[in-house]
Amino acid sequence: MKRDLISIRDFTREEIEALFSLATDLKRRLKRGKSHPRLSGKTLALIFEKPSLRTRVSFEVAMTHLGGHAIYLAPQDIRLGARETVEDGARNLSRWVDGIVARTFEHAQVERLAQYTTVPVINGLTDLLHPCQVLCDLFTLHEKREKLKGLRVAFIGDGNNVCNSWLYGAAKMGIHFTVACPKGYEPHRDVFTKARAESEATYAVLEITHDAARAAREADVLYTDVWASMGHEEQRAKRMRDFKGFQVNQSLVNLAQKDVQVMHCLPAHRGEEITDEVMDGLHSIILDQAENRLHLQKAILVKLLGDES
Repeated sequence: MKRDLISIRDFTREEIEALFSLATDLKRRLKRGKSHPRLSGKTLALIFEKPSLRTRVSFEVAMTHLGGHAIYLAPQDIRLGARETVEDGARNLSRWVDGIVARTFEHAQVERLAQYTTVPVINGLTDLLHPCQVLCDLFTLHEKREKLKGLRVAFIGDGNNVCNSWLYGAAKMGIHFTVACPKGYEPHRDVFTKARAESEATYAVLEITHDAARAAREADVLYTDVWASMGHEEQRAKRMRDFKGFQVNQSLVNLAQKDVQVMHCLPAHRGEEITDEVMDGLHSIILDQAENRLHLQKAILVKLLGDES
């Protein structure tokens, strides 16, 4: 029976921890120059409605390392829901490929794709969720900190798709997660409600504040993202005004734990949501975080597309 990854909620905490172990092994093998063709002969379709650097390159390289092949389908190549129905595209792709990564605007597009394919579908990003990003972030913190339960993470900025997935991830792993955003930019209400319900089992703490300093105080991790995500470009001027005071700068870092780690899912707008001093500073683990998109996504591919899945 096929498995999809549409949301972090699709996996249990134990399955996420198993992904960490597999990613650690695959990363170690790569660093030692040992081949690991776990998906030899497999083909992955990449359906991208949005531009991408990290998601596209990491999935393509992942398939190459695993002995498979990736096919990139740009917006003009497929146009699901416009050139042909999502249902027809899904059924056709199912006859040719072993898995699909979809990066779309509407979350419903990925859900419908998963509904009508007979192969695994991985959510590479929608306007609502970005599960691969946050699973890789959690893996990075697992490497750096080992213990995730009880970790204090402050998300400073827009309650966007990354923030929404972080709520689910924090709830799964027992993390104290605080979102600091301007009024009107809170994470999706339904996501927050569902994450809060799940958090009771793991004793995670999920909070929303409109005070960046309050969120940063004593935090183990400071996390930020761009203030105007793809699709919000026309709101840029307003958002620059509204997010004043939510920049991750040295003053904010000084409020956190002495060994605080700074994360950003990238791309970054330097000088806006984060300063050069912090992004390139000693507390930054941003490049480690970006590298781990490759390793943890390999684990996802093996889990969903491998013969033992």
